[in-house]
Amino acid sequence: MPRRRPSPSAVLGRRGFLGRTLTVATTAALLPQLAPRLARAQGRQVNVYNWDTYIGETTIEDFQSATGITVRYDLFGSSDELFAKLRQGNPGYDVAYPSSEYVARMVEAGIVEPLDKAKIPNAKNIDPQFANPAYDPGRAYSLPYFWGTIGVGYRKSVGEVKALKDLFEGDAFDGRISFLNSKDTIQQVLKYLGHSINTTDPKEIDAAADALVRIKPKIKTFTPDTGQDLLVSGEVDACGEYNGDILQVMAEDDDLAYAVPTEGAPIWEDVMCIPKGPPHPDEAHEWINFIYDAPVHAAIAEYVQFGCPNAAARALLPQEQRDDPTLYPPPEVLERCEFIKYQGEEVAGLLEAALTKVLAA
Repeated sequence: MPRRRPSPSAVLGRRGFLGRTLTVATTAALLPQLAPRLARAQGRQVNVYNWDTYIGETTIEDFQSATGITVRYDLFGSSDELFAKLRQGNPGYDVAYPSSEYVARMVEAGIVEPLDKAKIPNAKNIDPQFANPAYDPGRAYSLPYFWGTIGVGYRKSVGEVKALKDLFEGDAFDGRISFLNSKDTIQQVLKYLGHSINTTDPKEIDAAADALVRIKPKIKTFTPDTGQDLLVSGEVDACGEYNGDILQVMAEDDDLAYAVPTEGAPIWEDVMCIPKGPPHPDEAHEWINFIYDAPVHAAIAEYVQFGCPNAAARALLPQEQRDDPTLYPPPEVLERCEFIKYQGEEVAGLLEAALTKVLAA
C-alpha cells in the first residue's frame, strides 16, 4: 500500500532520543560478542527492497556493524510496483516490504518464500493480536513491520472533521481537499457509504467511485502519498492520508489534526517477507531477526512514528508515543475499522477500474 513514509521535512528534522541511544548502545554492547561472526560474515550481503524513508536513522549502519553483512537498500513507490517487479522474476532481492493484502497475492503467484522461524528467534516479540492474520495464517510468509489507519488530516482553523460526511456533504473544505491516488481511497469511501472496505459487490465499488466523481469540484488533487506535505504547506486544508504521515506534520504545525472518521476506516499493515529465490536467504533471515530485536524496532518506530506490532519494542517507546490515539487507536475506534484484505484478482481489478473512473471524470 503506497504510503507510510514521513515527509522529507519531518525526517530531516527529527532526532529521536531513543533512536540514537538504543541503537548505539545496543551495537556497542554486542560488538565484542559478535567478533567471530563478523569474521565469518566478510563478503556477505543482503538486498533489501523497502518504501522510501521507512527505516531508522542508523538501522542499516547498526546492522552492518553488528553482523558484518553489507546492505544493498533499494526503494519502491507502491506495492503494485513491487508486485509487478517480483512477478516478472526476482531481480535479486532478499527482503521486501509489501502491504499485507499483497501477501496472499504473492503466495498465490508463487513469488514469496516461507519463513524459517528457527532463524528468527526474535519473532517471539510479536504482539499476539498480529500473530495469526487471515491473510497469512500462523505468519508462515511474513512478519508485520508497522500498521495504522487511513483517515483524514485537516486544518482545525478551517473546520472540524469527525466524519467523511464533513468532506462529502459539508462546504468548509471545498476546493482544498486531497485524496490518495490509490485504490485505498475507494475503500475509504466504501466506509462512508456504509459498506465493508472488503466488499466484493461490483455495484458497491462502483457506487464509491460515483460518490467521488460527484464531489470532484471539492477535490483539489489526488496525491501519490504527499497529502501531508500539501497540508502543512497550506495548499490543501484536508486530506485523506495515513495516520503516521499526518502525525509527523502535526509536530510541525499545531493547527493540524487527524481523525479516524466516525464511519470507520481501513487498517493497513506493512510486512517483511522473503521473495522467491533470494540470493542470500540466511542473510535475509538475519535482517528480519535484527529488525525484530526490541530496541532496534523501537528505535525505528520512534523515528518513523507508525504503530509498532512488536510488543517488546512498543514497551520501550516513550510514554507519550505509546499512549497516542493517533498511533494506537482505542478499542472503540478500532471496532469501526477493518483490515484491508485481498479478495482475489477480480476484485482488485474492480477497485483499480473504479479509481481510473474517478481520475478520468
